[in-house]
Parts: sequence; structure tokens; C-alpha cells
Amino acid sequence: MSSSWIPASPQHIVVMGVSGCGKTSVGSALAQRLGCEFLDGDTLHSAENIAKMTAGTPLTDEDRFPWLRAVGRELGDCHASGHSLVVGCSALRRSYRDLVREQAPGTVFFHLHGDIEVLTERLRLRSGHFMPATLLASQLDVLEPLEGDEQGTVLDVGLSITEIVDAAVEWLSHTR
Repeated sequence: MSSSWIPASPQHIVVMGVSGCGKTSVGSALAQRLGCEFLDGDTLHSAENIAKMTAGTPLTDEDRFPWLRAVGRELGDCHASGHSLVVGCSALRRSYRDLVREQAPGTVFFHLHGDIEVLTERLRLRSGHFMPATLLASQLDVLEPLEGDEQGTVLDVGLSITEIVDAAVEWLSHTR
């Protein structure tokens, strides 16, 4: 099913999950399907955060909070200007998603979820990214699933990108 549904009002969407789940690939494809821009949230990290992660040091909440607020600001600014935006952002904890929603109420979260074996293999094959595979365990330890009152859904990374995007668009078309 390759839906051509286009949202009538601006959407602010976060494609979330741990490293290696496909946030950039799925987010880019979803933005293209919706006819809007995609932003890789990693580009909003400070140089200090990138250096820490490159060195294999997990970020603290204090490291993450300014970054998450920046993600939220980007979503909120786009919405205020009448444009939709899809952002790839780990958004692992409820409190992190709450920070994004403070800047962009109504943000939808698509949680890309997969088995650790699949994620580990994807990270092993990935090159040119600052996030080392050794930090996957720390991300999985921090991950909190979407709660019932959060707008969003879980999508299986075992599906193809097209199938994931189809499922996301189908979910959006039934909830807006």
C-alpha cells in the first residue's frame, strides 16, 4: 500500500529510537511521502556532545536537554510558519519527549523498534557516523516506550522502509 495521503494541517513528527534503528532513512522517506522537510536531529548536537559520543561516553541528561529543546524549537518554528517537519531524534525517555513537546505541542512520535541483534548488525555495518556501536547498550538501558497518553505508535524495523512509511502514513490518516 503506497498511500498518497497528504496532511491538511502542519505535522510535527519525530522518528525516534536507539542508534541503528533507521531514524534517518525512515524519516527522510516519510518526509518525502508527506511532501515536507526532514531534519536529522544529530545536526543540532553541540560539538561537545558529538565529541563525548565519538569517544564512547554516553551523554548525561544535562548534555541532552539543550539539544532536545533545540529539536522542539525546530518543530515548533516550522509548525508556526505553517510547514510540516519530520525530525530524526532518539527521544529515548518520556522526559525527553516532554521537552520536545514543550516547544512543539502535538508532536507525534514514531518509535522504530527492533531486536538487539538487528540493531547491532546495522551498527556494525554503518560507517561515517560519530555514534559508536558500544553505546547501543546504554541507549537500550535508557529507552522508555511510548506511554498511552503520548501521541504516536511503534513501528517494526524488520519491515522495509516503504512498509514502515506506509504504516506511519496509515496511522496519521486515522488519527488526525
